[in-house]
Amino acid sequence: MIVSLRLLTIKTKDMKDNKLIAEFMGLETPDGVYFEYLTKDGERSKLTHFMLLEYHLSWDWLMPVANEIIKSRDEQNADWDLTDLKYALCTTNIEYVYKAVVEFIKN
Repeated sequence: MIVSLRLLTIKTKDMKDNKLIAEFMGLETPDGVYFEYLTKDGERSKLTHFMLLEYHLSWDWLMPVANEIIKSRDEQNADWDLTDLKYALCTTNIEYVYKAVVEFIKN
């Protein structure tokens, strides 16, 4: 029951934003909730399992995205305004960082 409630919450609240982040990071998300985890076997890739998108729940998922945004800006020598993202990172509040990442990608 808890698992289905968690999936329902993800589908209604964070699914679109998690899918947006996953696509920014180059992941394929056929349903917006999971991404397909492929393992390479020589030259072939095969689906081994699905992983739940957890950008809104896990620093392990979210921090590589924040890092990619900052790295991309530096590599492109762009003048993107990262004030909101930097502030959010300083708060160490995952909800603030998540919202800042989503807003950055949307813009």
